[in-house]
Amino acid sequence: MSMVRNLQYLYSAGVIATDGTIGRVLDFLFDDRSWTIRYLVVDVRTWMVRHDVVIPIEAIHELDWEKKNFHVRLTRVQVRESPDLDARRPVSRQQEMAVRNFYGWPKYWHDMEIDLPVRGKYDFPAAAGDDPHLRSTEAIAGYGVLEGNRELGHVESFVMDDSSWHIGYLGVRTGSWLDQHSILVPTPWVKSISWSGCRVSLHDTYKHHLASAK
Repeated sequence: MSMVRNLQYLYSAGVIATDGTIGRVLDFLFDDRSWTIRYLVVDVRTWMVRHDVVIPIEAIHELDWEKKNFHVRLTRVQVRESPDLDARRPVSRQQEMAVRNFYGWPKYWHDMEIDLPVRGKYDFPAAAGDDPHLRSTEAIAGYGVLEGNRELGHVESFVMDDSSWHIGYLGVRTGSWLDQHSILVPTPWVKSISWSGCRVSLHDTYKHHLASAK
């Protein structure tokens, strides 16, 4: 039975390979068009020179929620030799292909019917020919949330379905410092994300949705 869970609970969770401990979860990368988590970002500095690596969600064999441990179907050698990837910036399709080819995992986008966003709808600092679409939850936490020209608050958390790894809601902190509270904003209400502007903009129908929910 699936449950909704706050993704922040899994930061610092342990990651264990078939032959020993790899490290701890630093971050998650998600597809900003389907809002599906695709990769773990794992800190491996205790036994590798590199600071972090990315591991596909498909590699997870078991997730122990009580002990906060990910068990993955990978060896430490596979992790050590995996391609470099800067998880702090939006990730291009070309970079993702290198990672998935290395691990031998299928390219999930072959069977997806997703229209690419019009350039400008999503603000990507990328070179021509790139197709950035993966984003860091850690980076987006703290982004301002805009309703038209009004700042509603800022992103503080992500709520996902633990069976599909789909992010269904953004936890948004609203109000002044004297009267702060949190609300859940469904991800389909997100109109655009600006990496350079550090903001998430909501569709104009946001107010209508709120009124209907009351």
